Amino acid sequence: MRALDIMNTSVITATPDMTIHEAARLFVDNRISGMPVVDANKQVVGIVSQGDLLHRVENGTVHGKRSWWLEFLLSSPRGQAARYVKEHGQVVGDVMCDHVTSISEDMRLDQIADLMERQHLKRVPVLKDGKLVGIVSRSNLIRALASVAPAVDSASHDDASLRDAIVMEMHGQRWGLPKRGVLVKDGVAHLWGVIESEEEKRAIHIAAEGVAGIKRVEDHLETPNVIPAL
Repeated sequence: MRALDIMNTSVITATPDMTIHEAARLFVDNRISGMPVVDANKQVVGIVSQGDLLHRVENGTVHGKRSWWLEFLLSSPRGQAARYVKEHGQVVGDVMCDHVTSISEDMRLDQIADLMERQHLKRVPVLKDGKLVGIVSRSNLIRALASVAPAVDSASHDDASLRDAIVMEMHGQRWGLPKRGVLVKDGVAHLWGVIESEEEKRAIHIAAEGVAGIKRVEDHLETPNVIPAL
C-alpha cells in the first residue's frame, strides 16, 4: 500500500494571514490537531498544530517570567524574540512551523512510518506537482493496519518445512535460535536455547507464531545462571 491508498483527500487548511483564533476554531470544529498552511497558489508553506497555540497571552498560558539573569543565561535574543512571537502573534504565519516535510502519492507505507518515527511527525502533507492533494496522519496508518485481516492459510505444511520457515524468520537476528534449537512436531513448535531477556523470548515466540501452519508454540528457553562474585 502507498500514500495514495490511505491519505485523507479532504484536507482542512489554513492560510498565513488567518488569525490564530480562526485556526483554533477550525481545530475545534473539525476535531483535528494540525493542518497544512497554504498560500494563494495552493503551495504548502507551513504546518500549524495545536501545540503552536499552546502558550498564548490571551488565555494566560504564556511561560512564567524568569528572572532577568536566568533569561539571559538560558535564552539568546533570537530565542526570546521567537518565543514572544509565538505567544503574542495574531496570525498563523507567526506561529506555524515553516519547515515542512512532505511526501509523494507513491511513497510506501513502511517508508512513511519510518519517516514519521524518525522525525517525530504526527502528519505529513502529500504533494503532487508541488500542490497539496492529501494528508497522511498516524491515525491513517493505524486504520490501514486495522483494515488488513490476517490471511487464513488452509494449506497443509509438513513439520520439516515449518521448522525451516521458523529458522529463516529468525535468520540474521542476534536473538535468533539456531536450527538445532527448533523442532516442529505435528504443527507444534518446540523451542530450545539460552536467552538473556524477556524481550528475546517474546521475539522468538512471535517469529514462530507468525509462521503459517504453526498451531502452537512451546518454549523450553532458559536464562543463564549467574554465579555471584565471592
